[in-house]
Amino acid sequence: MDFVWPAILTLLPTIGLLFLFYVIMKHIMEGDRRERIAQRQWEQEHSDEMSADKRADKS
Repeated sequence: MDFVWPAILTLLPTIGLLFLFYVIMKHIMEGDRRERIAQRQWEQEHSDEMSADKRADKS
């Protein structure tokens, strides 16, 4: 049992870094997803606005 604790203590920094990496990547992916949704909404609104302007000019 004396050899188990040093092995666990040796692995703790690696496990901690993996956890931090996971959390950071999760936030990056979520931020990217939200940015893509916002970009798509902005493009749709801009497209709708341009279409309305073209229809108004034709009238």
